[in-house]
Amino acid sequence: MKPIFGRGPSLQLRLFLAVIISVAAIVADSRFGVFSHVRVYLSSLVSPLQYIANAPGTLLDTIDDLAAAANAMLADFRLPLRSRDEVQGFVGRGIADLVKRCLPEDVGEPARSNALPVFRRHYATHNGRQARLYPGVREGLQALKAQGLSLAVVTNKAKAFSEPLLVLTGLAPYFTCTVSGDSLPQRKPHPAPLLHAIHEMGGTPATNLHVGDSAHDADCARAAGSAVALVPYGYGGPEGVRNLDCDVIFESLVDLAHSLATAR
Repeated sequence: MKPIFGRGPSLQLRLFLAVIISVAAIVADSRFGVFSHVRVYLSSLVSPLQYIANAPGTLLDTIDDLAAAANAMLADFRLPLRSRDEVQGFVGRGIADLVKRCLPEDVGEPARSNALPVFRRHYATHNGRQARLYPGVREGLQALKAQGLSLAVVTNKAKAFSEPLLVLTGLAPYFTCTVSGDSLPQRKPHPAPLLHAIHEMGGTPATNLHVGDSAHDADCARAAGSAVALVPYGYGGPEGVRNLDCDVIFESLVDLAHSLATAR
């Protein structure tokens, strides 16, 4: 079982770090040695978008926005609507895959050819309307910034939606770098987005602890050669991350910030 760190005087940090955020900190770890400049990348901006039911989120719950846009698209084509849970189960590999999975298997034209642009039009309207920050996210980001840490976002959400979402939710000022799902030819779990963020932030994989919320994040970090930490909240709950290949689990971004401050 992976260790789960919460706040408290008994917190012992040897493996730690970060939430999808690029951090400069001094951290000791029995496995990774001493990181004089640990850069932590906030790898998942919006969990529902990136992961299936077992994938808790890191910053934002946006499933209601996605479900609203998906059902508006389906209604335009007079197709059966999807439940929130169904839409949640379709997320994780970008909008094109989400739209394809929302459509009935036997759907014909013009829905099959036009569904994606119709969805994007509706999502541009719904993006951020019902999005909510997970508990402790804003406080955690504030605490990390107060420590002088540099933060970045790596997400599978397209730039046309990820950047406005950060602005609408008031999170944009916390981040100096955003790598979106269409910034590169590859997306998570491919390591390229994380490696690109690391390069932009002036770091190296060996000095990174990538923190996210799902198997996509864990696989991305491992492939990039970075340590990985996960958060247990969101759709899947603690069991959703306990069985994944990560080094540590933090209960919240507040706990992460507290642990970093303690370790420095």
